[in-house]
Parts: sequence; C-alpha cells; structure tokens
Amino acid sequence: MLIDDVNQAVQYTMDLIGIFAFALSGGILAVRKDFDIIGTVILCEAAGLGGGLFRDLVIGVRPVAFSDLGYFLTPWAAAVIVYFGHRLHRGGTALESRLFDLGDAAALGLFSVTGTIKALSHGFNVPAAVTLGAASAVGGGVLSSLLALEVPPLLRWNTDLYAVPALAGGVVVTLLRAAGLLNAPTACAAALLGFGLRILAQRRRWRTPRSSFWRDPFAGLRLQRTPEPPRESAPPDAGTADEARTAVLPLPESPTLTLRTRHGRPAAAPRRDASRPPDPRLVPRHPAPARPPRERQGALPDRPA
Repeated sequence: MLIDDVNQAVQYTMDLIGIFAFALSGGILAVRKDFDIIGTVILCEAAGLGGGLFRDLVIGVRPVAFSDLGYFLTPWAAAVIVYFGHRLHRGGTALESRLFDLGDAAALGLFSVTGTIKALSHGFNVPAAVTLGAASAVGGGVLSSLLALEVPPLLRWNTDLYAVPALAGGVVVTLLRAAGLLNAPTACAAALLGFGLRILAQRRRWRTPRSSFWRDPFAGLRLQRTPEPPRESAPPDAGTADEARTAVLPLPESPTLTLRTRHGRPAAAPRRDASRPPDPRLVPRHPAPARPPRERQGALPDRPA
C-alpha cells in the first residue's frame, strides 16, 4: 500500500499536528464568541476532527477519532491552552488573529497532504483523492464556523485563498507519487507548500475572482424609467381622492377644572395681595408700547388775555 511508503510515525505525527492546529483555531474562535469551557471543547473537537471524520466516512473505514485516544485528546489539550491562555485575552486582537491564521494555515497544509495520501492508498483515482484531501483540510474549519453561527471562510468572497492551497498540496502529492518520489521529506515539503501559499494569500490579499453579473444584477434596470399608470378623471363634484378618503372627526372639548371646597361648593377665585409683587412668570417679557396721551373731553378753550 502507498501508506507504507510514507513512514507510519511521520503520518501519525502529521495527523496529530494538524488536529492540534485546527483545534487551536477552533478554540480561538470559541473564545472570540465568548463560549464557556464546554463550548470551547466542542468547537475544538469539531474543528480538529471534522475533516478527518468526513474523510474516513467517505473512504469507508472506521474513523480514527473513535479508535485512537491520541486523536481524541489532542483537541482537549488545545482547548485548555486557549481557554486558560490569559495573553489571548489581554494581549489584544493582533496576537489572537496571528495565532488563528498560523494554526489554520498549518492544519490546512497538513490535512491536504495526509488526506490525499490516505485516499490514494485506498484505491481512489487522482481527482477523487485530491478532492477528498482538500475536503478533509477544509472540513474542520467549515464545521466549526457553522457551529459558531458564522459563514465559513470557504464560502466567503472577501476572504483570502482557502481552498486553493489545499488543492495545491493534494496536486503536489499526486505528482510526487506519479514520479515515484513520495516519501516522508517530500510529503512534509508538500505540506509546507500549502502552508506557505495560504500565508502568502493572507499577506498579499489574494482572492478568487467573482462573477461581474452577480455583483449588481439590477444595474441595467435602474436606468429604465417606469411608466406611470393613467389617472382616472374624477367627476367635478366628487372632489379629490384625498378629500374623499379623509374623515372629519369632531375635536373633543377641553375639560374645565373647577375648584370646589370641602362641602362641594365652588371655591372663590383667590384674591391677589397688592403688597406682594406679581409672579414674574406671568409678566409678559415685551411690555406693550406706550400710547400717546389723549386730549380730555370737554376741556375749556384758552381764554384771551
């Protein structure tokens, strides 16, 4: 079998390193989402073992996550390190983002190589083996993102290359196998190629192109003018439509407040004390203009001297 050509210890070590790296990225995502310790462990298990579980189920073998204790306990170690790592919380988001990117890129390169090698060893052809290797590389990240209620990076257009580095690692493994050069050092070199391509894509912002049609499918329709429907002529005595639909409601009368005494009689208006000055709030701010003096009625004319 092809799996015997690559050293079993190297294969097992690469699997554990990939599981730990994916579990580390899943744990950082759980801390970012403010999950508790149980949620962090579940997300680490899903991120670390999701891709390998899918690969083994497609191949038709017993999943190694349920047969080897090392595969099951590695995500637990990553969850404990991330959950109790105080530097991830106090060191700012730069360290957290850098660790997340490095762990995700390392797991992507390792799982693309190990998944392709395992698929080739079980008799899969080259396209199926490359596809299964890429699926085992991106499956853990997709599952952890779905559990955290996020769109997986594999499906987002505004993220850097994600599936292309995994496919590149699988293609290099198949080329090395066809040339008869597949061994432990070359398998590690293929994993480093996928890792380096992912890191370069993150640094240089390499992204896959999108379709120009689906960016703005209704761009041409906005320039067209929608014809207005014809207005119906109303009879001369019908009035406008707004007046016909307007209902005139009577305004409610303002209630009057009446002061009553203890015996039920209306209270007299309070008298203002002349010695006390008036309330300044009741005095108008702008006094009325002074009127010119009027002549007294019935005044006698001036007598001649």
